[in-house]
Amino acid sequence: MRHARRRVIRRVTRLAAVGGLLLGGAMVTQAAMASESPGTSAATLSAPQTPADKGSALVAKLGSARTAGSWVDTGGRTVVAVTDAKTAAEVKKAGAEAKVVPYSMNVLKSAAGTLSSAPKVPGTAWAMDYRNNRVLVEADSSVSSAGWSAMTKIAKGIGASVDMQRTQGKFTTRINGAQPILSTGGRCSAGFNVTNGQDDFILTAGHCGPVGSIWFANNQGDQQLGKTVSDNFPGSDFSLVQYASGSAGDGADVVAIGNGSGVTITGLADAAVGEKVFRSGSTSGLHDGEVTALDATVNYPEGTVTGLIQTTVCAEPGDSGGPLFANGIALGVTSGGSGDCTAGGTTFFQPLTKALSALNVKLLVAPKTAASPAPAASSAGAAAAGAATPGTSAPATNTTSGATTLASRLTDPKNVGPGLLVIAGSLIALVATRWIRAEQDRKAFQRHYSAMWG
Repeated sequence: MRHARRRVIRRVTRLAAVGGLLLGGAMVTQAAMASESPGTSAATLSAPQTPADKGSALVAKLGSARTAGSWVDTGGRTVVAVTDAKTAAEVKKAGAEAKVVPYSMNVLKSAAGTLSSAPKVPGTAWAMDYRNNRVLVEADSSVSSAGWSAMTKIAKGIGASVDMQRTQGKFTTRINGAQPILSTGGRCSAGFNVTNGQDDFILTAGHCGPVGSIWFANNQGDQQLGKTVSDNFPGSDFSLVQYASGSAGDGADVVAIGNGSGVTITGLADAAVGEKVFRSGSTSGLHDGEVTALDATVNYPEGTVTGLIQTTVCAEPGDSGGPLFANGIALGVTSGGSGDCTAGGTTFFQPLTKALSALNVKLLVAPKTAASPAPAASSAGAAAAGAATPGTSAPATNTTSGATTLASRLTDPKNVGPGLLVIAGSLIALVATRWIRAEQDRKAFQRHYSAMWG
């Protein structure tokens, strides 16, 4: 009777182990299939559809020797700066407005190149001011009279294509979003969720922290959000924070704008001069303004960053890395600037398309749907560039959804870990039952023959 019970127990154990192997295999397969966040897709640039896209396409077609950039006017019309009447006629035939200017884009780029090759003066910045057909050089309050004189001498040597201007405040990086992310180096804001097809990441500002920086979703440091795996600063200003869980989770296509609200991101594009834009940050929340210039160079105390978007949107410490967007279209992440959200100021943004290309990742977006617009921002820029809105309203999910502890990683059904644990346990059970049976048979054989040998 005892031997029969043992056989039943061994048989049940073997069946359970085999079932565990099948279950573990299914869990691993499910985790692999769930590696891409549901309800989102990876965005790519589409064909020109907006006034800004039309302007960029015309400039690319006509060439930098005959044009000097494009912008969107207050009526929402595309305007292209051209150097001659023949090119102006081509622009009008294409359905856009033309403005004849003295300097081509080649001349403006040459001026900017001369400025870039000169000794750097921290606290200065310059950008392409398409509407005024100039390279605008600004110096903040930290620039000494000697520094200002040196920059003025360089500008005069270039000629009338350069304008000089003093500005209030100081050009600083904004470390200290939408949602806050914290490390030993300070506080930043999450920008946009991106993917490489296998893992999900937060794209934020590069000056927020070097490779290896550990980020948490709260002050206590008990909810690890992820780790910086790639950074670019100075030069550019972007970095990737890989989620500790591997996945951005639900709401990966939403950026927070405060009070539990968010905006659904449906695509990405390059910013255009004159465009009304919105920025969200963990310190100051949602604010709006206008793109005033492109291809900006800023000489921060930490180093020089080039190719930035210049805007009238305000920002404060802690807003670094936060998203820039308009009508649900992602444009950039917050780099730095001057002023604050009481007095106003200038803020620079890293263009998103350039960062995505350099990092070889894609933006996680939602399909475009007709829904309620998000709440309007509260700033002086609200009237700029027509009736643009942040985008479609959606509830904002907290970044703690991507934060993990060891236990949560082992029990997350979207990870392969639980399935592998089940498979390992089942294999151990199978080996154990085979060993126990062999050991019992050996002892029984020994008992039988030892009795015979008497």
